Amino acid sequence: MTAYLIRRLFAALMLLFVVSAVTFAIFFLVPRLGGQSIDELAVQYVGKDANPESVAAVKKNLGLDQPLIVQYADFIKAIFVGAEYKFGPDASTCDAPCFGYSFKTHVEVWPEITQRIPITLSLAVGAAVLWVVSGVTIGVISALNRGTFVDRLAMTVALLGVSLPIFFTGLLGLALFTSQWPIWESVDYIPITEDPGEWFWNLIIPWCSLAFLYSALYARLTRAGMLETMGEDYIRTARAKGLRESKVVTKHGLRAALTPIVTIFGMDFGLLVGGAIITEQVFSLQGMGAYAVQAVKDSDLPIVMGVTLVAAFFIVFCNLIVDLLYAAIDPRVRYS
Repeated sequence: MTAYLIRRLFAALMLLFVVSAVTFAIFFLVPRLGGQSIDELAVQYVGKDANPESVAAVKKNLGLDQPLIVQYADFIKAIFVGAEYKFGPDASTCDAPCFGYSFKTHVEVWPEITQRIPITLSLAVGAAVLWVVSGVTIGVISALNRGTFVDRLAMTVALLGVSLPIFFTGLLGLALFTSQWPIWESVDYIPITEDPGEWFWNLIIPWCSLAFLYSALYARLTRAGMLETMGEDYIRTARAKGLRESKVVTKHGLRAALTPIVTIFGMDFGLLVGGAIITEQVFSLQGMGAYAVQAVKDSDLPIVMGVTLVAAFFIVFCNLIVDLLYAAIDPRVRYS
């Protein structure tokens, strides 16, 4: 177990290193290969209305006149020890971890991200609980009642959930429950530390809208996995031993069927924590996704880079946790 954990941690670190290198190459190497000069590249970091002084400052601060390997080393170094950017007689400090510095607004990226992570986490965690519980439950019930009316109804609802995009279900939920039937006055985010009740109440519509999309997919995957595992020899053996059907289904059938569910959950949850872009836009939640969208609109490349790296970290971390959970979920899996 210890050796496996060390290998997985090393692989995760290597993957983060590769992601950082690819991200750096996209923003610093690819433009040069496309024919951009150093001055044109610097303009992208300060805006089209940049004056020669600001362009020269960015070139010096980012070391654009240095070899690419030196630029990348400074890029990684800033994450761990921070960086200092000079603008004539003035200087700005980007404290560690420095995931970027906006030369347009003169604001560090990491403090802005930390303000928005709780919003995105609140949205992702609540929706994840709903879609996993509802999706797996519906999938199990559908598999155990294969070919019946319950099975057809569940799969029809699942098909609707997969087919309807979040911007439709989200806007429909807002129209029905804030306008037609004003059960909710608004969907404003209230920090859980200020008022847990309001935090929970205001996120119900976003949670349900997001969970409806994912729970439909998880119901279909659970149904397919249960239909496969319930026909295995070890299931017949468990029944022959006289075990209760509920124990056969939950302990033997469902545990084996959950392996692909856990795998895809790690990817889905990691992506959501990195930014539920459409959902945050629909409900005007100022999380990581909305922050990234605004940065793209403003062509604020350091913010885009910072959000990309943080999102990659969450995805890698979630998949690491998934790998460690395999043996606990599926008794057929052993660490070696």
